[in-house]
Amino acid sequence: MERASERGAGVRARRRAAAVGQPMPGGGLVEEVRRGSLGKALGLERGDRIVAINGRRLADYVDYRFHCAGEEIAVLVRKADGRELLFEIEKDYDEDLGVTFAGDLFDGLRRCHNACVFCFLHQMPEGLRPSLYVPDDDFRLSFLHGNFITLTNLREEDVERIAAQRLSPLYVSVHATNPEVRQRLMLNRRAGRIMEQLRRLAAAGIELHTQLVLCPGLNDGPELDRSIGDLAALHPQVRSIAAVPVGLTRYRAGLPALRPFTPAEAGRLIDQVEGWQRRLREELGSRLVFAADEFYVLAGRPVPPADHYEGFPQLENGIGLLRTFQDDFRRALARRRARRGARTVTVVTGRSAAATLQELAAEAASAGVTARVLPVDNDFFGPHVTVAGLLTGRDIARTLETARAQGWDPGEEVYLPGAAVRSGHGDFLDGWRPEDVARAAGVPVRVVPADGASFARHLLGLAV
Repeated sequence: MERASERGAGVRARRRAAAVGQPMPGGGLVEEVRRGSLGKALGLERGDRIVAINGRRLADYVDYRFHCAGEEIAVLVRKADGRELLFEIEKDYDEDLGVTFAGDLFDGLRRCHNACVFCFLHQMPEGLRPSLYVPDDDFRLSFLHGNFITLTNLREEDVERIAAQRLSPLYVSVHATNPEVRQRLMLNRRAGRIMEQLRRLAAAGIELHTQLVLCPGLNDGPELDRSIGDLAALHPQVRSIAAVPVGLTRYRAGLPALRPFTPAEAGRLIDQVEGWQRRLREELGSRLVFAADEFYVLAGRPVPPADHYEGFPQLENGIGLLRTFQDDFRRALARRRARRGARTVTVVTGRSAAATLQELAAEAASAGVTARVLPVDNDFFGPHVTVAGLLTGRDIARTLETARAQGWDPGEEVYLPGAAVRSGHGDFLDGWRPEDVARAAGVPVRVVPADGASFARHLLGLAV
């Protein structure tokens, strides 16, 4: 075996010829090596694969971080030409190699094995970008990015790894704790083990954020009470429970019959959740369970104040998002003045946020800004999908064209919701881009980030 050693900056490298032994499969594909990093000193480059650390094959980015933590590590790298190099490294504890990977999962995505009666992926038309149809259910993405998982595909070795590597917190789609109800909702016989799984994870010290996607007549009412009670019994390891309404599109041919909540039902559900909040705050010191903003909008009720949400543990799940948007907007508006004089703009949004934006736009009038809010009906997915993040470019353009034909003055420019545009790519769900909307509607457009402070800065003419 050809060997050569070099030493410097705390790094020893032993080279191993590719012909020696059987190459180890897999590994993480290096996309970038940070300047001044250990990886740069080793000569790592784009296209290399980091295959193993201390003899342990790396399945994902979590493995990489975990096994890279020690002060002395042996890193097996496969070069693009097939050669394998083994680096023995002395470094500071928890210092990594300074590389980024092409993806977080080196051994492939864990896909969902359920057929949930309410699954949004089963309610989408053909022709959208391929990534939207991938049913992920991977515990590693839950830890890394807060993706919700069902635990139905969790293996014994996965549970052991979660405990050993302290992969906490995890985000779990529970839906119902009654085994029979959960099995009917998810059409998976393994779904009934949820409480056993949660208890085991809790006993291992793993923190859990949970959600209940609620379908009228299936897992609301008494079943919701049971689910909240069962999950609350695992506090403090269960850190939050989100009650979220089912999302229904027009593409449900051949799927189980479901319906949306009515305004009256939304009001009763809020009362039910707030009743639990009062009880749990007294017993546990935490409200623990929170109703999604959509319930408050549907019921015609204002969302609670910020302290109600106890740090907003599930903000990206639509729990308190409207509250943070309003508060951030008002703080930004209070400490700034408009750069320019009187101006008029149009603000595009979905039906669910329209009333909130109209209220905030009225407050901006004191700064000489006229903001006309234009709600867009979601013809692409159907009338029950009302959030701005699921608007398509085609629906926005159609609404703007119709409004202009009816005498609507768009003003200086039209603000498009940043939540509807894919970050890093700049396209809507239907493949349209903001410039396509501008061209079709004949108006100047600008994409505005989905936070209240950015919205205020744009209204005041302070955004670049």
